[in-house]
Amino acid sequence: MHRRRRAGGWKSTAAAVLVAGTLTWLQRTGHLTFESARPEAPGTAAATGKEFDYYVLSLSWSPQHCATDGRDDPQQCGSGRRYEFVVHGLWPQYERGSPGNCAGDRGVSEATLAAMREVMPSDGLIRYQWAKHGVCSGLDESAYFGLVREASAAIAIPDTFRADRIKMRTSAAAIRDEFLDVNSDLRGDMIALRCDGQYFAEVRVCLGRSLKGRRCGSDVRSNCRAAPLIVRPVR
Repeated sequence: MHRRRRAGGWKSTAAAVLVAGTLTWLQRTGHLTFESARPEAPGTAAATGKEFDYYVLSLSWSPQHCATDGRDDPQQCGSGRRYEFVVHGLWPQYERGSPGNCAGDRGVSEATLAAMREVMPSDGLIRYQWAKHGVCSGLDESAYFGLVREASAAIAIPDTFRADRIKMRTSAAAIRDEFLDVNSDLRGDMIALRCDGQYFAEVRVCLGRSLKGRRCGSDVRSNCRAAPLIVRPVR
């Protein structure tokens, strides 16, 4: 019995070696590959700024934000605040999905807060966007927020969104076409509209690392379905 157990163990070891050798050969010759998931957790390679594909510039329609999620933010939504579009964020993006909450220094200096309030009129928003998205760009705080301002300045806003010319009832197609009319380098597959039910909320513009318009990934899509679409007025 003892000799049979030793023989069986030898055969099992030989079989394991043969299987391992076969798998190695298949991998080296390209017949077998193993896919690994994109990093999304803190401390991953996303923090190096080399592991994402493009940016999404999110422009939020402030009256809609202030009517819903922004009621407790007096900086942006307090009495007398008459903001139209504001920058919601500039997000590093994969072709599908995005990194978030990467490892790095998440503090924001007072100088940056002061410089960014013109386009992001909420200190809480600025801090949140840096901690969740900006760190994942691989840029330092100053360079990232400089890029946010550059991206924002590169996108023209249609005159129909001026406070005195807003069309309160419109359609997603009309809003998209208005943005394309004043941004000749953009195409329809480079922007996506977001809505809160029947209310217009946000425009998302997909940009390459050089901030030129590019096709959006498969998960950056419009969700506006209502007709007509309501655009809240600036108050």
